[in-house]
Amino acid sequence: MAQLNPEEWDAYYARGGRFRPLGPAERRLLAAHVPAPAGGRCLDIACGTGELARHLAAAGYRVDAVDRSAVALTEARRHAGTGVTYRRLDIERDGLDRLPHPAYDLITVRLGWAFVRDRTRVLNRLRERLRPGGALCVITPVTDAVPERGRGVALDEEEIGLLCAGWESARRYDADGLALFVLRGPAPVPPVCAGKGRPSPHALTGAGVVVTDPAGRVLLGWSVRGLWELPGGKNEPGEDFAAAAVRELREETSLEADPGGARVRALLMDRVDGMPRVTAAVQVTRFTGEPVVNEPRLVRRWEWHEVADLPGLGRPLFTPSAHVLDTVWPGLLPDLPPVHRYPVAAG
Repeated sequence: MAQLNPEEWDAYYARGGRFRPLGPAERRLLAAHVPAPAGGRCLDIACGTGELARHLAAAGYRVDAVDRSAVALTEARRHAGTGVTYRRLDIERDGLDRLPHPAYDLITVRLGWAFVRDRTRVLNRLRERLRPGGALCVITPVTDAVPERGRGVALDEEEIGLLCAGWESARRYDADGLALFVLRGPAPVPPVCAGKGRPSPHALTGAGVVVTDPAGRVLLGWSVRGLWELPGGKNEPGEDFAAAAVRELREETSLEADPGGARVRALLMDRVDGMPRVTAAVQVTRFTGEPVVNEPRLVRRWEWHEVADLPGLGRPLFTPSAHVLDTVWPGLLPDLPPVHRYPVAAG
């Protein structure tokens, strides 16, 4: 998926870049499935130059429209009508506590969901901002309806499954080649652990790395096998667990850490396909860089997750990763598979 910083978005709009205009099918579906209630409030995320925000205001909503691009918002304000308030906000970096209202009847994200990196975390925060009976509406291209060169801004079926997980109602409609999703009723899904098949004999020992950012969020990768997992992997011959953890972190994510600052919290032993498996639970709190997908054959993307969200991910955790997380935050994940845990004293 494409990832642009605010300066790149400013440059995009400054040179005349625009998104597909709001079409008649979208207008019809919005009117049919998310009509404005009396006094209804809407949050329009990644509003760009404000076309959707103005349409929703004309339909009866009071709209808070946010975008990370100052250039886009400047143009949006030139066309501002009644019922819309524009605000510069990056929903990933700034958080939603800066919004002017605590909850909304409708939250919309049009043609912008693929540009969100930490989609799971952001989705959880959006659920919390819905009023009872409210809806999240995501309008997006899908990969089977766009040429190959445009698939970086579209969602495939796997991403659609992640978007629609954890809702009482998830409806999908066609809007002239775009997919329009109406999601209602947040419904947390209990965590499920799963394996990834029989490992090779060399994969009997390794390290799982709990790396947290300054806000206390933990990094997880969405793997090609449909699991969330921590960075980590096998020991090289003669390599200790802390060194293995830091090396795997660098190779998988490009994050740089000092092995001397990597703390081995425990050794964990379980079994997979009849073979013993030993995993070192390693914690890293100091690092430099930003997570990058260096091994796309294994991991589709890296996301920072709120620790409190881990019990409700909605998709399985790789079993050793679940055990490592439970070492750092005991009791957070209920009903884990059996494991032998050998704590390692600090220092």
